Amino acid sequence: MARALYIHWPFCLAKCPYCDFNSHVRETIVQSQWEEALLADLRHEAQAAGGEQLESIFFGGGTPSLMPPVLVARLLDEAERLWGFAPGIEITLEANPSSVEAANFAALAGAGVNRVSLGVQSFEDEALRFLGRLHGAVEAVAAIEVAQRHFARVSFDLIYARPGQDEAAWRDELARGLAFGTGHLSLYQLTIEAATRFATDVRRGVFTPLDDERAADLFALTREMTAAAGLPAYEISNHARPGEESRHNLAYWRYRDYAGIGPGAHGRRGGMATMRHRKPENYLAAIELSGHGLVEERALTRAGQATEALLMGLRLREGVDCADLTSRFGFARDELIDGSKLALHRDLGLVATAGTRIVVTDAGMPLLDALLGDLVAGELVAA
Repeated sequence: MARALYIHWPFCLAKCPYCDFNSHVRETIVQSQWEEALLADLRHEAQAAGGEQLESIFFGGGTPSLMPPVLVARLLDEAERLWGFAPGIEITLEANPSSVEAANFAALAGAGVNRVSLGVQSFEDEALRFLGRLHGAVEAVAAIEVAQRHFARVSFDLIYARPGQDEAAWRDELARGLAFGTGHLSLYQLTIEAATRFATDVRRGVFTPLDDERAADLFALTREMTAAAGLPAYEISNHARPGEESRHNLAYWRYRDYAGIGPGAHGRRGGMATMRHRKPENYLAAIELSGHGLVEERALTRAGQATEALLMGLRLREGVDCADLTSRFGFARDELIDGSKLALHRDLGLVATAGTRIVVTDAGMPLLDALLGDLVAGELVAA
């Protein structure tokens, strides 16, 4: 069953204007109440998805670096008791670069966290203010340096293709990021998500997003610079030295089972899709009533699973192996992939094939969403 565990901490000090994740601002958080709730949810999920040792755990949010380190330690101890840990387990925690949170890094490392993912987003103060971040550039640099002292593996995020950003500015900022020598970077183009403050700002004309052509140029520059630095892209937005890829995220993209607990957490286990209550108060009420935070537990059809596996796997540099998907879900290649569209996009250089494997090329990655819509066989989606 599940070899990966996701734990969602839903609280932030402020809501970023670009963020559509399940995050909430609360004046008061009763830590003892949350410890009891998360432990109960963890035990329920272990009963349903236990049986194999965990290979990765990921604390996401929200801002899980705001969690008391003693709570992180308690959850890790219980997860190890329930599942057992595989040798060399990867335990990641997302963190913001504020000085308050950075001060917790030693204690978090002591609790068992061995990989941190920092939400740096930019090394420019003006950009950080635009993005609604509570830290400044100096704090971002300091947090990376503190993290490198305490954690075996460090990753950080940057957001590019911001309004008005040109190649020279992004080249300089990315070079600063690469100079830290971390083994992993997550580099995201700014996307205007529905139901965010940025979506409202764009509608009101407060700012205009960068146009697609200039964003594509920055994407190509990103690929060029990270490859030259020894951190090639292994997923559309994620770059790593070989061997330092996020094992937890690879479990998602390779469509392996994972357990998810905490408000709004999703999971996949044994052909079932699970989802927890999103609102923290509703989640706590569900735990009190039922001993778990589930709001939905739904059986997925074979076609649904195969479609999800294709949509996730084609994000990866390694692509998908149709023979593996046939073995897992029972569909022939022509039932998985639209052969005529595959041939068309291969001729255009947007996808490539090698035996039973299909990959999206560097030229195709900026067009990934459109390609996915074309490549996945219509009969499979409709099934």
